[in-house]
Amino acid sequence: MSNAMTYKGYTAKVEYSEEDECFIGRIAGIRAIIGFHGGSVTELKKAFRAAVDNYIDVAHARGEEPEKPFSGRMMLRLPSQVHARVSFAAERAGLSVNQWAAQALEQAAQS
Repeated sequence: MSNAMTYKGYTAKVEYSEEDECFIGRIAGIRAIIGFHGGSVTELKKAFRAAVDNYIDVAHARGEEPEKPFSGRMMLRLPSQVHARVSFAAERAGLSVNQWAAQALEQAAQS
């Protein structure tokens, strides 16, 4: 079971609160803290979409661009030995380091 939801490119982490007997979500990947909740999955989805739409509308009303989650760019600092092994592994696979790393990270994220 996944504990994430996605809408308009925004992703939210979702947890269940035993104490409040409802689902609680928070939009991830942006500086703004945007939360929402619902007593059922249907209510939660509706609240998530409303929270994203409201965030976008408020930003535009202020003349600002809403923050974009996860640009797709990621900088990593690796020990030189790891960098070399990654480079060799990518070459063996017939991929660029970027392609190889994207595949490796995707596989790790699915675990």
